[in-house]
Amino acid sequence: MRRFPRRARYFGVLAAVVLAVTGCVHNSEGLVPPATVHVDRVEEIAAQVPPAVAASGRLKIGVNVPYAPNEFKDESGNIVGFDVDLMDAVAAVMGLRAEFNQADFDKIIPAVQAGTYDVGMSSFTDTLERQKTVDFVDYYQAGIQWAQRAGEPVDPNDACGLRVGVQTTTTEDIDEVPAKSDACVAAGKDPIAKIKYDSQDDVSNALILGRIDAMSADSPVTAYAIKRSNGRLENAGPQFDSAPYGWPVKKGSPLAPVLQQSLQHLIDTGAYQQIADNWGVGTGTVTTAQINSATS
Repeated sequence: MRRFPRRARYFGVLAAVVLAVTGCVHNSEGLVPPATVHVDRVEEIAAQVPPAVAASGRLKIGVNVPYAPNEFKDESGNIVGFDVDLMDAVAAVMGLRAEFNQADFDKIIPAVQAGTYDVGMSSFTDTLERQKTVDFVDYYQAGIQWAQRAGEPVDPNDACGLRVGVQTTTTEDIDEVPAKSDACVAAGKDPIAKIKYDSQDDVSNALILGRIDAMSADSPVTAYAIKRSNGRLENAGPQFDSAPYGWPVKKGSPLAPVLQQSLQHLIDTGAYQQIADNWGVGTGTVTTAQINSATS
């Protein structure tokens, strides 16, 4: 999740797909779901769009890539992902066209505050600290999720002595796995052997090939890796450390309740769940669109 410390620095987590011939994973950012979800304008919601935004006909969005499966570039250079499909649908409900503008992650919220972008969209974790400067329309619950090879169970709460793969610089690398390892040592057990890789592709590949016993990553990243693993990977234990993803808008902006209503419409019609399922991240969906729902 994109907050400190969930992602200490936001290097890209790339899409992984299993190649049937080799049994390995391969970075294939062009691999996107073929299904699309058609969404129509909803007049009573579109009528509430702030006049300046409505007049422009577009929703200006700041986004940082890559962070598959939420936002990344396909082989043609187009920005795609779960967040992208969802925001396209939200904009359609509002009668607008989503315009995605690539930006440094740390500059998106200041640009939203300055009015350069109408909204940010980059797997932002809604936090009480961030709510001091912007409002969030929360659209997803994400946490940490471990994965294992199918049929080879691993308990994330008792992984002492096991080899656990993480992507470098993530909170799983810096905080989560080291804390679990320290708990093992304090209990008189062997520490966890943390194995670091530069990309999530490498982590998933190592797990499939048996070079590590489990992996730990943000829940949508793990879900996407499992979806692309052709049955070779599965969840290990429950999701934990859950927190909401949100779209930041200017503090007090009248756009927030319109985004909230648009998202709720997609939830109620089933389009939201279908978009999430297309990307393999359906387990983190919400039933109610909320503004500033963070508790920490």
